[in-house]
Amino acid sequence: MTTTAYTTEELSKLAGAVMFTGMAVAIVDAGLVSTAIEANAMAKEVAGASQKYPTNTIIQSLFSEEAAKEAKEHGKVKVEINPEEMKPDTAIDTAIAKINEALTILEGKATAEEIQQYKDFIYTCADRVANAAGSGLFGSGSPKVSNTEAAALTKLKTALALQ
Repeated sequence: MTTTAYTTEELSKLAGAVMFTGMAVAIVDAGLVSTAIEANAMAKEVAGASQKYPTNTIIQSLFSEEAAKEAKEHGKVKVEINPEEMKPDTAIDTAIAKINEALTILEGKATAEEIQQYKDFIYTCADRVANAAGSGLFGSGSPKVSNTEAAALTKLKTALALQ
């Protein structure tokens, strides 16, 4: 695995697209307890990414143990999220803009298969967040995915050109 194909700024944008998208799905239908449950689901998905995609240099550069060590030692990848971008009405559109920026970075630097896996990973993170908590006080109600979250997932799937 090598991170030399990407600058620190590019790595930050690539990681940011993933993280922002998960957070955007959580924010479109936020609740105090459900948001915490959804954040935990996102963290689990990200933590397992390097094992799920062992040959994907994009994901390895961002989420592998080696990447985490490099970030800890050198402070390389910084995902900064502006609170103004996290408004329920615009968060998904902002996430799509960040995804498009990330995909532009990957053109010519990653294989078509790696890019497809990266797109799948972004959507999987969003889907896990949406399915993590249901309605009700403690997020245990039904349905798990609200109409707002379902609409957000549909919009993301279209933007990512997934089936």
